[in-house]
Amino acid sequence: MSLYLSKSRYCSAVQCPKMLWLKKHCPEQFDDAVMNQAILDTGLEVGDLAMGLFGDFSEVPYGDLNDMIEETQRLLLAGAKNIAEASFSYNGLFCSVDLLKNNGGNRVEIYEVKSSTQINDIYYHDAAYQNYVLTKLGFTVEEVGIVHINNTYVRFGELEFDSLFIINNVTEEARSYFSDVEKRIKELEEYMKQTEEPEQRIGPHCFAPYSCGFFAFCTRDLPTPNLFHVAGMQKRTMFSHYERGCISFLDLEQQPKLNPSNLLQIRHELHDLPDYVEKDSIAAFLEQVTYPLYFLDFESFQPAIPLYDDSKPYEQIVFQYSLHYIETKDGQLLHKAYLAYPGADPRRELAKQLCMDIPINVCTVAYNMSFEKSRIKRLAEYFPDLADHLMNIHDHIIDLMIPFRQKSYYTKAMQGSYSIKYVLPALYPNDPELDYSQLEEIQNGADASAIFPKMASMSKEELEKYRGHLLKYCELDTYAMVKIWKKLCEVV
Repeated sequence: MSLYLSKSRYCSAVQCPKMLWLKKHCPEQFDDAVMNQAILDTGLEVGDLAMGLFGDFSEVPYGDLNDMIEETQRLLLAGAKNIAEASFSYNGLFCSVDLLKNNGGNRVEIYEVKSSTQINDIYYHDAAYQNYVLTKLGFTVEEVGIVHINNTYVRFGELEFDSLFIINNVTEEARSYFSDVEKRIKELEEYMKQTEEPEQRIGPHCFAPYSCGFFAFCTRDLPTPNLFHVAGMQKRTMFSHYERGCISFLDLEQQPKLNPSNLLQIRHELHDLPDYVEKDSIAAFLEQVTYPLYFLDFESFQPAIPLYDDSKPYEQIVFQYSLHYIETKDGQLLHKAYLAYPGADPRRELAKQLCMDIPINVCTVAYNMSFEKSRIKRLAEYFPDLADHLMNIHDHIIDLMIPFRQKSYYTKAMQGSYSIKYVLPALYPNDPELDYSQLEEIQNGADASAIFPKMASMSKEELEKYRGHLLKYCELDTYAMVKIWKKLCEVV
């Protein structure tokens, strides 16, 4: 067989066979922006922890495939009961089983570990492929399981594996897919022999179950801009337009039932319209703003494996905030900040400091306030002694995003988005003071979330360096809100 497949490549082909062809023939066209390193890191972390799900285990070290296969055979012959990353190859089909239970006499159980909190359809194909390879090698696969995180688990004390992980028996599904796997592999052998780029119509499969890094390449012949550049349009709606041949912005402008927000973006980009400003609406929004005035932004991270008591998998744990504030209408702009040190649970100290920094009954501004309000409410649930003050802050938050979400203020440069990362440069183009790309190391929320847990293992010098980067980043977030608020004040 000339076809080489791993389980990940097989799953790529299930989503779209052209993806596999392009990976071989045009790898340079792949947009790696679709690869979320934090998600990949989380998968490794969960996988490492799950190795001990059934007790003591032997791990096959990652490296040369032949060495991995040989080490797996050695462990099986030695009678190892649980083998992590057990590796096998059959006619060019390779797979590493996350966790293999060796029941003796060529009888095994396969467990595929996922860092998600539910089963996605592609996981069945993943498990079925592994079942196919091992069955073809002569193993009796007695059980196939998909292991994933239990999002209702709440940690208290030591981790409880039986509660943290859910094991789903998918043996029957994996066996029922056996002939489908065999058929697909044969089809892929022929498909991959093509020397010219295969024809493959784009569709919802381009984004499900994963966003494809070749999408820009596959749509390179579409007019620019096109419907895939419309912000906020549902994928289902996009492909409905696409199937009817309604692709360019000119096409879309003629659609009678187009969302008004989408139409605003399209017309501004087609006709280079001036800024759209509803002064009365903005003035009504600004009437809510009173002094003292506080601008608040949180940073958080989401550990898949709960680190602290009374926390759940993937719970947003706030570890930092920035606070710009103005005491009176003509007062000076001041700033406060809090950043926890990694390791200890940051929630109580952050909540206490927040209550010290924001008095009761003052106006607090956030951008996309649902996040800040949800975290403050959760802190109030954790700490009843601080609940009254925290909920007072919660109840006095207003959302600076509203005028932009409602399109009371819109410019072409916003590209249909009301995200602060689009709104800010649209209102203040080419302002180096507000340019996130000028920041060192930490330039967005994802960077902040990813670096905080890593700081626990840093040297003191490196730790302080990254603390400085985090503080500068979060401070810019609230300073950006101040500047946006001032711009709104200027236009009314």
